[in-house]
Amino acid sequence: MEKELKIGIVGCGAIGKDHCRRLINNIAGCTVVAVSDYVAEAADETAKLYGIKSYGNDCDGMIKDPDVEAVVITSIDPTHHDYVMKTLAEEKWCFCEKPLSQNAKDCEEIMAREQEIGKKLVQVGFMRRYDTGYAEMKRIISSGEIGKPLLIKAAHRNVSQGPGFKTENGITNVAIHELDICRWLLDDEYEDGQVVKVRQTSNTTEYDNPQVVLLRTKNGCFIDVEIQCADGYGYDIQCEVVCENGTVKLPDPYAVVRRSRPDPNKLPGESMPIMVDWKDRFIDAYDIEFNDWVEAVHEGKLRGPSSWDGYVACVAGDALNESRGSSEFKKIDTIEKPDMYK
Repeated sequence: MEKELKIGIVGCGAIGKDHCRRLINNIAGCTVVAVSDYVAEAADETAKLYGIKSYGNDCDGMIKDPDVEAVVITSIDPTHHDYVMKTLAEEKWCFCEKPLSQNAKDCEEIMAREQEIGKKLVQVGFMRRYDTGYAEMKRIISSGEIGKPLLIKAAHRNVSQGPGFKTENGITNVAIHELDICRWLLDDEYEDGQVVKVRQTSNTTEYDNPQVVLLRTKNGCFIDVEIQCADGYGYDIQCEVVCENGTVKLPDPYAVVRRSRPDPNKLPGESMPIMVDWKDRFIDAYDIEFNDWVEAVHEGKLRGPSSWDGYVACVAGDALNESRGSSEFKKIDTIEKPDMYK
């Protein structure tokens, strides 16, 4: 029987706890041996639930633990870069939830370290690539069955955001999924982009909402993405790719009749509610993603979204935020792609 991969988790918030449950209960070939969080109580509670070791807030100590062979990073976004670099210092496998870092320079540092090691050790948590709907869309587009792709119309709508959320986070924390999945679907790279402010909703006044992201690719495709960080009704992900001879559209997880908050005064069969929790919408994709990651680690060669993919999303996000208020498309310029990521 194949030896189980021993995993340590940095970050025991909502997604960290969910990944801990998933890795322990759903994913073959691995086990979680330790957890940590800058809030020690969060790590202690998670560890107690599963009977595993808690490092409390000593995240560095957990990463260095020789019993930990791979590290899953689900801590707050500003800490991702440092924990990835500390994991790479130990030359251990690393799964980092998006974003890989807060800026492109830090992503370049991560890639430089991987190249020093001579091996890709980092995978970024762009789970949509593992969603069956997106995967089928990519298959159809790549097959050429309906001609070459021309444009993408997408939407990313969330119910609400936590305290301290800023306008820029609508791009770097929310739209970052679209920044990855659109280039993956098209097998294309970005040329330039801009963010457009539109009529604002009364659901929030602390940040711009909604925002519209416009992107142009090097092959001439046009992309528009509606970003709503507080839509007032649910977690709603939409994507349609228009090709020369037809369109391909992301299926809804429900057969939706209308898009609104469910009315408790109406009979259950009159409408189908939209999901309100991102964990429920992509629950299968997360399982597929981690199954693939664990299998790849056992094989000694990662095949999922790489540090390069995290870097490109970061560069695109920086350009979009820079464009805000300028009414101009900003160039999305990356460094030359290192051979390791080709």
